[in-house]
Amino acid sequence: MNILLFGKTGQVGWELQRSLAPLGNLIAVDVHSTEYCGDFSNPEGIAETVRRIKPDVIVNAAAHTAVDKAESEPEFAQLLNATSVEAIAKEAEKNGAWVVHYSTDYVFPGDGENAWRETDATAPLNVYGETKLAGEKALQENCARHLIFRTSWVYAGKGNNFAKTMLRFAKERSELSVINDQYGAPTGAELLADCTAHAIRVALMKPEVAGLYHLVAGGTTTWHDYAALIFDEARKAGVELALSQLHAVPTSHYSTPARRPNNSRLNTNKFKQNFGLVLPQWEVGVKRMLAELFTTTAI
Repeated sequence: MNILLFGKTGQVGWELQRSLAPLGNLIAVDVHSTEYCGDFSNPEGIAETVRRIKPDVIVNAAAHTAVDKAESEPEFAQLLNATSVEAIAKEAEKNGAWVVHYSTDYVFPGDGENAWRETDATAPLNVYGETKLAGEKALQENCARHLIFRTSWVYAGKGNNFAKTMLRFAKERSELSVINDQYGAPTGAELLADCTAHAIRVALMKPEVAGLYHLVAGGTTTWHDYAALIFDEARKAGVELALSQLHAVPTSHYSTPARRPNNSRLNTNKFKQNFGLVLPQWEVGVKRMLAELFTTTAI
């Protein structure tokens, strides 16, 4: 089986290189690749890559994810998040290939307190959400064999993440203010990658599972409580912090170009039922990532 992975060096793409390798012949590309085009600002080049490789499965972990920047460059965000996805979908349909694609809770209005279901009405608050929703529709309309996984609050041990930023601030400052009215589940790139590999195995045997799914870790927290857990784990590990006060503040405390949803909760029942997996509580993955961080890096 030939598997084509786009976005190999992103948070999720990096973990996917590991999780997809046992499934078959993996060809992984990104924007810097030379043998094959992995540049999503070039939809024709992306389509040509699919035509040349003729993969059985395409996993797309590439996207325009700079939420605030997207507000000032909507055409570029549309190009990366929707136009190139459509190009992939059309080529995949010709070859009977599966396409796995990642989306976001930002397709929803972000209000209320209930976890969003796949059937709930979409109403994005910002350009990023609008373009990701356009990408979902492009895939759904052009390729029958698709798996779309909406996720949220993604982190990875590799590269920058919320935990590393908070720890850096906590070493420099005695007080920090963190948002306490946005709710979601921090979800590890490692978990997404492992769930993706399992879902592909199932889909190849049971094509009827094609469709849209919500995929996040279990439980719910706020950015403030997420930060509090990070600092608690750091102190347990003997990391010296200057921080003495952690303040809870509303979203309105920080002004950003793009509006953020207050409710990023996603209902994962459909995923768990169709793929027979238990999704661990968010704390499990975060604590594991932090443990690795504390033992391998000088924070």
